[in-house]
Amino acid sequence: MLCALIMAGGKGTRFWPLSTDKKPKQFVKLLGEETMIQMTINRIKDLIPEERIFVVTALDYVDLVKEQLPGLPLRNIIVEPVGKNTAPCIALSAFHIEKFYKDSTMVVLPSDHLIVDEEKFRQTIKDAYDFIGENEEGIVTLGMKPTRPETGYGYIKAVQNGQHIINNSNEVICKVDGFVEKPDLEKALSYVEEGNYLWNGGMFIWKAKTILSLTKKYLKNTYEILEEIAISLNEDYEDKLTQNYPKIASVSVDYAIMENAKEIYVIPCDFGWDDMGSWNAIERYREKDDHNNVFLGNVKNIEGYNNLIVARHKPIITVGLDDIFAVETDDFIMICKKSELDDVKGLREKVNIDI
Repeated sequence: MLCALIMAGGKGTRFWPLSTDKKPKQFVKLLGEETMIQMTINRIKDLIPEERIFVVTALDYVDLVKEQLPGLPLRNIIVEPVGKNTAPCIALSAFHIEKFYKDSTMVVLPSDHLIVDEEKFRQTIKDAYDFIGENEEGIVTLGMKPTRPETGYGYIKAVQNGQHIINNSNEVICKVDGFVEKPDLEKALSYVEEGNYLWNGGMFIWKAKTILSLTKKYLKNTYEILEEIAISLNEDYEDKLTQNYPKIASVSVDYAIMENAKEIYVIPCDFGWDDMGSWNAIERYREKDDHNNVFLGNVKNIEGYNNLIVARHKPIITVGLDDIFAVETDDFIMICKKSELDDVKGLREKVNIDI
């Protein structure tokens, strides 16, 4: 049984000021009429029905999940009392999903990524599911064929000459040689040239029992705490979760599990992917006018070049401005040079006002 786990607890700080602590980017409309989490759910519903789609999120975002995903069963919202990085929240979710779908296979997906060819994406997940059906102790991750020497992504190194075809499919799958941290530009260029390095999209397919077994092996204390929470009666579950989950060490699944597990495979993918990690991603995928401007919402531009402007409630009119970023939020309008977006964290600290 294939289930989906959507990870929706991040803060999306690099999309400030549209993405905030109260409403991070997965709950914001960045690319159209749907929010990022709605796009994520809708692109997999043809493969996995909503009753088998689960969302793990922070307590502060539960109401946003309910509001934006009204068809999602309440039992399918998994709550982290505090953020503890990806390894604990995935294991918590695996325990939860196994309660409803014993011996399930999980596809773990971020809630804020862009996929261009959604049909090809779904077929890739199906192929990975078929592979796990024949290799139950395996882990499959999706690696994106790089289109540029990107320094903002981690990379997956595939074993050279280790490719084979998944049964009943034309999909190629490779053994993983290792995971590589974000490189400098020189290394990123060499990765593209070598051809066996793929962008790490943070998407995984595995048996729920496999990830729990690996958590028990490599994060014994975390497993024991989560197991105690999972086996508690319904009336005690919330109390034990609130009391015990904060005791767990914060660690990423890449560091704790992926770098230690042996049976890891990667499917090289080219279905058009972006992690939508910054405002630069909007410029990569939104249509530009003849003057290289990107406008979202009701924007009137006169003699302006290379601008990125986001209007939400009121029209924004610009005259003779170049290289400008402007965004209208619910509380204020911010205008700055686009070059300032290279350091959104620093820009936020410079603003340093309570609005």
